[in-house]
Formats: sequence, structure tokens, C-alpha cells
Amino acid sequence: MIYMGNINRFFILLPVVFTAAFTSCLGRRGTADDLPNVVANGAEAAAYTHPAGEHVPEPANTLKSYTALRLDSLGLVDIADHDPRIAVYLVYATPDNFVGEVMYDDLLEAYLLPEAAAKLSRAQDLLEERRPGYRIIVYDAARPMSVQRRMRRVAEATGKQLYVANPANGGGLHNYGAAVDVSILDADGIPLDMGTEYDHLGPEANIDDEQRLVARGIITQGQLDNRLLLRSVMREAGFTTVTSEWWHFNHVSRQKARELYPLIDF
Repeated sequence: MIYMGNINRFFILLPVVFTAAFTSCLGRRGTADDLPNVVANGAEAAAYTHPAGEHVPEPANTLKSYTALRLDSLGLVDIADHDPRIAVYLVYATPDNFVGEVMYDDLLEAYLLPEAAAKLSRAQDLLEERRPGYRIIVYDAARPMSVQRRMRRVAEATGKQLYVANPANGGGLHNYGAAVDVSILDADGIPLDMGTEYDHLGPEANIDDEQRLVARGIITQGQLDNRLLLRSVMREAGFTTVTSEWWHFNHVSRQKARELYPLIDF
């Protein structure tokens, strides 16, 4: 089944002290009970817009979780603190993901290596130059190995293990804070339609033969243009891509990460 984006579906953000919904083209839907650990952008970023078109209040500052404090201790940086222009919606802090379970039990923040966070800010600069009012939104970033092991076990049970780096082999770049999963919000706070949901595991999300996907009617030219915009700002900022996921960008190679950075192994 091919999932195309649908602007009539909704996300719900729950930053602990209040709940605020905003429209989404990524085909996800939730309730306050479903989304206990999702955090939005920093206080200076523009407000989201809910379906009625009214602005919702900004999230209040909250105490950091135990996992966030561990990531702080490793020298990683909180993206929302580093650059409040960038929005954060941790999909794996909800059950609405490809494994169907909450993976981040207490993680409220998205973290990256300082160098990767600087690149992401550069990508935001480039995006603003090309599309004033548009913003990057982060769906996943640094991931502890304990979560990677759990995610791999769930994926193996559903036959999707090829999409999750094997912890037995050292995991993947998310486990160093050297990879980030992102998309783009338009000036109204609505994610651009990329042709599939975030974490859609299938060839429709691949970036290596997108013109054929357009020719076959699997994605539209407009959806491809949105992907190309995302890739252009991320690549120009210094990130590299992977074939199978339009949303995934790497700061360095896995070999380089192993040489330079500690594994997030807790």
C-alpha cells in the first residue's frame, strides 16, 4: 500500500503542560493520551496553527528528562536550545511510527553532535533565504543504544529489521548523534507533502529513482520538488543522504563517527 501525504490529517504536540494540534500532510493522527513525550520548538519560534486557523500558545519550558541529561553529559546539544527556529516532533516518542510503539519513554528533546547541530542551523539559514517563513522540523536525532536494541527487536518481529541498523554491529549514525531525520514546515506550520509519510519503509520513499516514481504517478512533481528543496539545503549545509529515506541525513560516515565520537551506549 502506498501512502501519499494527506493535508487533512493531524499531529498533536504535547509539551507536558498543554496540548496543541496542528495540521499535517504526513498522514498521522493522535490524541493527548497517545503522545506523552512530544516536544515542539523553542519559545521564540512562530506559533503553529490548529485546524480552525487560530494560533496556539507556545510551549512552556519544562525540566529535562533523565535521558536528556545523559545526552548533555556526552557533549551533545539540544537542538531547540541551539536554534529555536527549528521545530521538533519526536515521532518515536509516540506510538505512531513504523514499529507501532513508543521508543523514547522519557526523551523530550532532540539532540545532535555540536558540529551536526551547526550544520542544521546552516540548513535553516539556507531554507529561509529560499523560502521565507519556512522551517526545518526534526523527527528523530540522537538515539541511545538501549532504544536501538529495542527498536531492532520490534523490527525483527515484524520483518522490517533491514531498516534498523543492527546493534550487534555497532548500530547506526543516530547512535552517535550524527544523523538527523527532518522535513520542512511551510509558513503556516504545515509539513510539506513529500509523497510518503516519514518512516514509510518502501521504494516510494527512495531518492534514487524519483523521476520514475513521478512518471508512474506514485508521487507528484510537486512532492518531488519538495524533496529536492529539502535535499538542496541539507546537502549545501554539509549533510549527505541515504538512498532509502528522503528524510534521513548524515553528518559524517559511520567509519568517521566511530573514529571521532563516543557511542551513545546507555
